[in-house]
Amino acid sequence: MHLTIREALSIYPLTEAKLVAGKQGDSRIVKSVNVMDAPDIADWTKSGEMLFTTAFAMKDSPQETVNLLRKLNDRGAAGLGIKLGRFWSELPQIVADEADRLHFPIIEMPFQFTFSDQMNALFNAEYRRNTQLLQSVLEKQKKLMQFGLKQDNMLSMFQLISDILGYPMAVVGARGQILYNTSTWSPDQLSQNWPWKRKSGWVYAGKERAYRVGLHQQDDEPLGHLLIIPDAVLLANVEEGLFQQAADILTFHMCYTFRSHVEASAQRDLQNNLLRYLEKGTSLEEFLEQAEARGLSIFTGAYQCVISKNKPENLVEEQPQGKLKNLKQYMESHPKSSSLTGHHFVFKDMMFSVYSTNQVDGFPEEELSQLLTKYAGDSGCIEEAGEIAFFTSSMKLKPTALREAYMECLETQRMASKLGLPDRVLHYETIEFAHLFQNVSSTMMEDYCAKILRPLLEKDAEYSQEMIRTLEVFIRNDGQVSEAAKQLFIHRNTVTYRLEKISDLLQVDFKKVNDLLKLKAVFLFRQFLHVR
Repeated sequence: MHLTIREALSIYPLTEAKLVAGKQGDSRIVKSVNVMDAPDIADWTKSGEMLFTTAFAMKDSPQETVNLLRKLNDRGAAGLGIKLGRFWSELPQIVADEADRLHFPIIEMPFQFTFSDQMNALFNAEYRRNTQLLQSVLEKQKKLMQFGLKQDNMLSMFQLISDILGYPMAVVGARGQILYNTSTWSPDQLSQNWPWKRKSGWVYAGKERAYRVGLHQQDDEPLGHLLIIPDAVLLANVEEGLFQQAADILTFHMCYTFRSHVEASAQRDLQNNLLRYLEKGTSLEEFLEQAEARGLSIFTGAYQCVISKNKPENLVEEQPQGKLKNLKQYMESHPKSSSLTGHHFVFKDMMFSVYSTNQVDGFPEEELSQLLTKYAGDSGCIEEAGEIAFFTSSMKLKPTALREAYMECLETQRMASKLGLPDRVLHYETIEFAHLFQNVSSTMMEDYCAKILRPLLEKDAEYSQEMIRTLEVFIRNDGQVSEAAKQLFIHRNTVTYRLEKISDLLQVDFKKVNDLLKLKAVFLFRQFLHVR
């Protein structure tokens, strides 16, 4: 039972009783009720106990009653109910004065009701009150569990917790900073007697008090404290448990939010350091030290770098960085390679990746190429990030070559755009030759192409176009007849026959490196000139 004297007097038939003395003590808590039938009852009285009596044991000595009041007050009794009319017709003045001095409530009980009627009424009222409280707590626990499954910003979390508990509250950080406050307490009141101990309980600021629960996970560094200002004088155990549950859920979300914030901040710092090094040539050591501090081993051996970019037509509805972040998450959660370790960094409109290996026999370039090809054609990847093109550097052995690898990736991407190459995965070696000749004038390119291909260009247009196309695919596939036939959708014998005719017309030998280089330059120049 946790009724105050004031609340008890609002319950029938105690509504017929009168508080005749000690009125300033009407906020005392009634925890139990007992009947007084002996003058030494004070020796057995418990804190919060309210006594009912007919005044039989004290009828002959008002002074003894005064002494009894003092003992009951020292024991923490809630009050005394006296049924007047049988042994005392009225309360002796000396008793009333002492009760007023002690703020010890004395109630004149209604004569027409038995003590059992009044005690049952109090117990029934307390039962109903506890039932309603339990239902309220269960409803709040249900809401807390629903809240626990959500992830939201800090302010929304605090507001939701406050709404669920239904009481003013404040959240104070580990260093005493006020994170949230809907109570009437000032910052000075909230930080009074800081730092607080981890144990939960009541804290006081003048005459006001709040129930405090620590926000911490086991032995971890505390995040702060939750302070709740309920309107009840005493809290039921279920309510204290509810406050602890709210603190536990809030702790989890705060830990998650802080951890995510710190992780995101550290990742941004790492990416900014890397970007400064790649674009401005600042110190590489700072980036490597920061990476090692976060447990990242960027270079475990030979490595190769990759730039990933969305195709322009995929960026109508969503910003490129959003799609690239989706790509990063997809690649990190769907590893396809056992011998490659990838570290990915999202910059502006591209993602820069460093793939390293701990293999002693060199970097598995073919494996990386196959891996990127899988990503480029994976429907799941396309759904997450749209159509992506990958541009790789050549293999590097030393960390100091990282910036060079980055520049090679950029150049591969730039040349692919300039030459209109449709490849979803393009390697630096593929465009390296084009990189060397990019500054040759258009006139020189046109003259050279006309000189080498003149015998073919003088033939019938349809025949000439078919033979030049066959030669171009053959050169692009490094002289592999079977691969050229596959891409041209013709039999390999047909490719061999056409190459023999071309060899005779152009006076070239496909077994000679010099002749192959000339033809490579021809088709490279035609790409620069956008000749089809």
